[in-house]
Amino acid sequence: MKARFALAIATTFLSLQSAFAQSPTERSSQLVKSMSLDEQLAIVYSRDGGGFGAAAIPEGALGSAAFLKFPTRLGLPNLEYSDAGLGVGDPRHVRAHGVVVSLPAGLATASTWDPDMAREGGRMIGSEAWRTGFNVLLAGGADLTRDPRNGRNFEYAGEDPLLTGRIVGATIAGIQSRHVISTLKHFAMNDLETSRMTMSANISPSAMRESDLLGFEIAIEVGHPGSVMCSYNRVNDLYACENSYLLTQTLKQDWNYPGFVMSDWGADHTTVRAALAGLDQESSGNTIDSRLFFGNALADAVHKGQVPQERVADMAQRILYAVYDVGLPDHPPMIGPIDVAADMAVAQKDEEEGAVLLRNAHNILPLRRGMHVLVVGGHADAGVLSGGGSAQVSAIGGNAVPVDETSLPWPGAPVYFRSPPLKAMQALGLGPVTYESGTDIARAGNAARHADAVVVFATKWSVESIDSSDLALPDKQNDLIAALARANRHVIVVLETGNPVEMPWVNDVEGVLEAWYPGAAGGQAIARLLYGLANPSGHLPMTFPYATTQLAHPDIAGVNARTVFDVQFHTDQELFYDEGSEVGYRWFDRQHQTPLFPFGFGLSYSNFQLDGLQLHPGSKSLSASFTVKNISQRQGVAVPQIYVTLPDGGGRRLAGWQRIVLAAGESKTATVTLDPRILARFDAAHDCWRIPKGNFTVRLAESASDNGSTLVVSMPQWIMAP
Repeated sequence: MKARFALAIATTFLSLQSAFAQSPTERSSQLVKSMSLDEQLAIVYSRDGGGFGAAAIPEGALGSAAFLKFPTRLGLPNLEYSDAGLGVGDPRHVRAHGVVVSLPAGLATASTWDPDMAREGGRMIGSEAWRTGFNVLLAGGADLTRDPRNGRNFEYAGEDPLLTGRIVGATIAGIQSRHVISTLKHFAMNDLETSRMTMSANISPSAMRESDLLGFEIAIEVGHPGSVMCSYNRVNDLYACENSYLLTQTLKQDWNYPGFVMSDWGADHTTVRAALAGLDQESSGNTIDSRLFFGNALADAVHKGQVPQERVADMAQRILYAVYDVGLPDHPPMIGPIDVAADMAVAQKDEEEGAVLLRNAHNILPLRRGMHVLVVGGHADAGVLSGGGSAQVSAIGGNAVPVDETSLPWPGAPVYFRSPPLKAMQALGLGPVTYESGTDIARAGNAARHADAVVVFATKWSVESIDSSDLALPDKQNDLIAALARANRHVIVVLETGNPVEMPWVNDVEGVLEAWYPGAAGGQAIARLLYGLANPSGHLPMTFPYATTQLAHPDIAGVNARTVFDVQFHTDQELFYDEGSEVGYRWFDRQHQTPLFPFGFGLSYSNFQLDGLQLHPGSKSLSASFTVKNISQRQGVAVPQIYVTLPDGGGRRLAGWQRIVLAAGESKTATVTLDPRILARFDAAHDCWRIPKGNFTVRLAESASDNGSTLVVSMPQWIMAP
């Protein structure tokens, strides 16, 4: 008896050891072969997890975006899906254990130009997801900023594909290191919220591969996301979730992507077309879609021979691959308390690295000890603003600026995290700090006359489903800033925004700090930056224009319409991206336009000198080396950038960068290997990258508008596989 028991234990151990030794591809392939068609069909759609339209939370679900219960026989953990890229969502406030910490806006993380920081932030929110019971996080926003008025830009990583891919990919890698599947979204060309459910983004395949899709491609290489989420919009007239060029030819064939494609919530329109195009899982179809497309409808399509059974097996295998790849069966979520203090420290560090100092005339910052500082506006006495919609993370302790949301449709009202900059500044004890709300401009101006310096907080809310019609600050904030500047020479503007804003007052104030949406610990981070306890090191991930007239598309048709899940326009609504791959700073460079603040720009309390640019061409590679010196008396972070201009013209392109920490007076030599796709054009006719023969201009610069040090190198033509 004992011998048989010992043999059983040994057999079980060897079986488990064998399973662990197998690759995710082998484990998922073997399991799918053992599954019936009904079992495969049961996992290619998720149900509402209770966070949206469901009347009740399904048994076993946590009350969030979606829920999938695997057939019991498989012995796999349920999939619990939660928004979003900045933290763990709880849209209906149904989870008593749902206290979580929000990172700053994705633009703040992108402004760090620091993949290590992005990975650390991803680990933090991935750990919180795991601790709150979730194993799928709808994160990884990688849509490029084609328009600085897009309501969801704050979730993403800016206008450049290389920066976007590396930062978003690192965030995904951090999330998945905590045994949580991350998505990469919204695939693709979901660059506006206006008409997002029906609008067709029209662009040549070559230009798309060199811009928006390149950002996704790099993010996949860096982060290996378990899932890619297809978007609402059409791309060249085909809905993204039934677009075989995107989902099959590009994603699964050219990029060899092994994971699964899930739809955005409400992005499904068909059964057969979507399945054949490459959609693997319908999201929350029982409440969001007009009907369930991948339930019985897909089974009928298989039985009628419209969808091969092998395609359903491929869907299931891809889902199971993601499950095994991040180790879900071996590391199921463990609900328990999170380390709020440690996670707040990560959020604070992210904001301190990501806030961008745009102006510092007469070295007004950092604020001197003993100064009487007047803080004005922005609800700075209560908290810091966050972006709205699916990315919204519940505020610890509730909204710091409460409103009655009972009569407000989704996405509700602006949420302020309880991290008031005013109290954080006062807590440092470095001088008297007083406050005016700014609602009475005359009163605030009078108070400003009696202060040594004024810090005015200006806010603009960005939210999913609504684009801004302009780049102006709302609610007479420009008038407030102008009045304060007339009353006091030493005015610093702190911007809490999810996009660039026009600054008619910029030359009348001494300081401008773009704080973005600064996250759950934003108040403490801003206070430390203002007083110099932290040294600004953020650099812009997007261009700040003077006005919308400088944009490739000055007007957004129908921008004032509210787009949630309702169709606002006929399906022939189209936007032609004639600028192609010349997005953001590339457009400004090609048009010879000067922006308000260029891509890559950012000041510091330290000063740096870039020198010694050298190029090192190989047979099929190019690298650049250079020296960076801190010529100030304070440790700081330099972000030298390498831009290239191709022989056949077009705007300059970011080809690489280094983020370098330097002590006072310290010099370092750095080498940057240029991504060869940045040197190339995509040949759609032959499905390959071609580096053109000729002279490439290479710049070592501090921003996209800085000519810096320039060298020219001749390269032979060569071809890369996609």
